[in-house]
Amino acid sequence: MTRHQIQKVRHEIRRRTLTVTALEAVTPKMLRISLASPELTDFVSLAPDDHVKLFFQDEVGATVMRDFTPRAFDPAKGTLTLDFALHESGPATAWAASAAVGDRLEIGGPRGSSIVPDDFDWLLLIGDETALPAMGRWVEGLRAGLPVTTLAIVAAPEERQTFQSAAALDQIWIVRDGGGDDAAQLRRALDALTLPAGEGFVWIAAEGAVARELRRYMAEDRGHPRVWMKAAGYWARGQADGGGRIED
Repeated sequence: MTRHQIQKVRHEIRRRTLTVTALEAVTPKMLRISLASPELTDFVSLAPDDHVKLFFQDEVGATVMRDFTPRAFDPAKGTLTLDFALHESGPATAWAASAAVGDRLEIGGPRGSSIVPDDFDWLLLIGDETALPAMGRWVEGLRAGLPVTTLAIVAAPEERQTFQSAAALDQIWIVRDGGGDDAAQLRRALDALTLPAGEGFVWIAAEGAVARELRRYMAEDRGHPRVWMKAAGYWARGQADGGGRIED
């Protein structure tokens, strides 16, 4: 098999109705909600940055959808865990802020998984609050001793999280300054970062323009191969539901 070959797997798309079983405040602005359902029996999520569609009703009763990363899935217990960043107003935040045990939530997907192989020498994961669920899930599943750095920008010191991992994990946190230029702050941190020797994979997830700029920086300024990178806009400034993978 070719080294560093990313495997893409398609899944049958199903809609499922889940029930809230537990809520946990991970940080003041990050709420973890556990959900369960017999309909999760054949649920599949093979990559840490998979996403599912959540279905909500807006203020006029229309159905709106939002993409979320499965923070954890336990097939033995039939439970799915989602983390909600409570920073912006919107249907997902409104639902999560008022959620209680016994409430129901309809989801769809995942549509597919993009599986990064375990043969890289190191990993660098970069993002904002919306990237933290994928980051946490990713590092928790890594092999022992693998060098991995997470570089994340958050709104306040209390929004930092501690991830558990058998990997050689280095967590770098940046607290957002008043200027609100995430790309500039993250670039400065990357300028100061010495990457390990060997062949590594870089993953970026943030606001769309930020993710695009960081991908350009890693490819052009740092000379990292684009084929060993994945960048995604998890949201788009000024758009209710914008985002998507960033490619040339």
